[in-house]
Amino acid sequence: MEGKIVLLDTSILIDYFRKKDKSKTFLFSLTNSFEFFGVSAITEFEIFVGSNELQNDFWENFFKEIIVYPFDSECSRISSLLDRTSKKNSKQMEIPDLFIAATAIRNNLQLATLNIKHFDKIGQINLVTLPKYITIRS
Repeated sequence: MEGKIVLLDTSILIDYFRKKDKSKTFLFSLTNSFEFFGVSAITEFEIFVGSNELQNDFWENFFKEIIVYPFDSECSRISSLLDRTSKKNSKQMEIPDLFIAATAIRNNLQLATLNIKHFDKIGQINLVTLPKYITIRS
């Protein structure tokens, strides 16, 4: 097994939810390499903000089966450092992405995403991405 646990970006969950054939999703393919899945509390927030009452049961059951990592004061500190660095490099990131990246760094986890451009600016994070489910080490 490549790794025990991976943090899932919101894009992975949206892809999984939208596709009828779940076996054709990136999340499904990650089950070959990882035993456990986690998300940042920020991803959980983004999902519930974007869902409706009919979808809430699906997501509530989904989040019961994975680890939801809290956004704590250490994540806040890491986010502020990432934000300063991204501003210096003229590569400012969206706040939710900063928070998700900080959660991955704080918990020493790889981050699986379909949005490489949102996270490839961060040198301290290992990304697991499509195609071929590669790990990008910045």
